[in-house]
Amino acid sequence: MLTNIIDLLRLPFRKDRELLYSLRQILGFYPHKLYYYQLALMHRSGGRREKGTPINNERLEFLGDAILSAVVSDIVYKHFGGKREGFLTNTRSKIVQRETLNKLADEMGLGKMIISKTTTKSHNNNLGGNAFEALIGAIYLDKGYRACKKFMEKRILANLINIDKVAKKEVNFKSKLIEWSQKNRIKLEFRLISSEKENDVSPTFHYMAVVEGIDGCEGKGYSKKESQQIASKLTLERLRKNPQFIDEVFAAKTNRTKMEEMPVTNVPDISNKTDFIQTDQTTKNNDFIDTKDNYSTAETHPEKDTHTTYDDFDLSDITANPQKLTREEIIAKAEQAAFEGKE
Repeated sequence: MLTNIIDLLRLPFRKDRELLYSLRQILGFYPHKLYYYQLALMHRSGGRREKGTPINNERLEFLGDAILSAVVSDIVYKHFGGKREGFLTNTRSKIVQRETLNKLADEMGLGKMIISKTTTKSHNNNLGGNAFEALIGAIYLDKGYRACKKFMEKRILANLINIDKVAKKEVNFKSKLIEWSQKNRIKLEFRLISSEKENDVSPTFHYMAVVEGIDGCEGKGYSKKESQQIASKLTLERLRKNPQFIDEVFAAKTNRTKMEEMPVTNVPDISNKTDFIQTDQTTKNNDFIDTKDNYSTAETHPEKDTHTTYDDFDLSDITANPQKLTREEIIAKAEQAAFEGKE
C-alpha cells in the first residue's frame, strides 16, 4: 500500500494522479500499469493514432468481453450448485448484457471518466458498458485473472448486483414475446423500418413488432438485438395494459384461421364416367348401322335411306323358337325341308 502511495505521489502530472485516485475508488486497489486503464477509458472518437495504429479501447473491450464472460461463468457456476446449463447461461447473460453494464458504469461513475467527443457521448448510451468491458481487460493485463474475479465478487456482486434476484428476473423480452405467441398460435414478425448511421459513425436500427399482422410497438437501438428487445418489451406492456389491442390480435387470428380452415364445398367426382360409350341416344344421332341386316341393306340397296330409326334393343327378341312351335310341328317342318331339298 505504501509503495502504491509513493508511486502516486511520483506521477509527474496532476491529471494522472487524479485518475489513479479515481480508479482506486472504483477498483478497490491502485493500478500498477496506468497506461492500460487510460486506454480503457479512451473511446475511438477521442482516440488518436500512433504510427498509423489507432489508439482506443476497442481491443481492450474485445479482451474484456471474453474475460468478463469467463469470470461471471465461474462465479455463477459455483454460486448455483446443481442448476442446469440453461439456467446458468441465462443468469450469466443477464449480468453481462449491455444494459446491465451500462447501468454499472453509471453507478460507478465510470461514464464521466471516458475520453470521447461530446457528439458521441450524447449519441451512444452504450459508451459506459463498452468502457466497463475494456476496464476488465485492463485489470486482466495489469493484475491477472484472479484480480478480475475478485473485482467482480467484492466490488460488483457484493455491492451493486444481487445475483439471486438477477437469476429470477426475466429480461429477454423478445424471447418472452415469442413464447407467448407460440403458446397462443399467434403469428409474430419483426419488421425493419429503417437502418442508418448517425454522424456516419454509429449505426442505428428501427424495428417494429408485428403481431398477427397488426402493428405493435417500435424500438430503436444501436444493434438489431437491442431495437427488437425494446420493441418486444413495449409490445408486451401494450398487450398487458390495452385490452382493445389484444382483442384486435385475437380477432385477426380468428379471421386468419377461419380462412385457412374454410371447407372446399366442391368435392371431386369419383364416378367412372363412360361417356365415350355409344348409347341408344347417341346411336340415333350418328351415321352408324348396328346390325348385320342393316349393313346388308346398305350394301345391296344403296338407294334406301340407311339413316333408320331403330327400336330399343330388347332381350325378348332373342329366342331359339321365335314362332313358339310345338315339338310335332318342328319335326314336321324339318321333314318337309329335307324332302324339298332332295327335290
